[in-house]
Amino acid sequence: MNVALFPGSFDPVTKGHESIVKKALPMFDKIIVAIGENTSKKTMFSLEDRLKWLKETFADCDNVEIDSYNCLTTDYCRQKNAKFILRGLRDTADFQYEKNISDINTMLDPEIETVFLLADKQDSSISSSFVREMIMFGKDVREFLPKSVVIPNK
Repeated sequence: MNVALFPGSFDPVTKGHESIVKKALPMFDKIIVAIGENTSKKTMFSLEDRLKWLKETFADCDNVEIDSYNCLTTDYCRQKNAKFILRGLRDTADFQYEKNISDINTMLDPEIETVFLLADKQDSSISSSFVREMIMFGKDVREFLPKSVVIPNK
């Protein structure tokens, strides 16, 4: 079985995340969209909210599994028998950052391959951090989020 892991904090999940997963669906038998619990990263939304949004966003995708983990990504890949790590790229800065992580992951487990997909043009400026900042200033962010994601008033 061809299994890919799409890891992230998804704080919150954006249309860009949704687009990358849907673009990758024909390439893999299963895609695990999993929230990596990073203890050094402060999140705006609870793990429960983020898992709920991911489940709702991909509810119509039979071969997408939603999960969370709190170990190294390569260790989680081995636990789930995922041979691929799926990553989306918006620009060259993303590429350099993601390539460095990919290189480290390859050192940790040479059998796990990172697959990069380019973000769609309309999604290339969307980032979770950009969305969080807009939320902090009371802006309407619905155009950047999947329809299933409803941000409570802060």
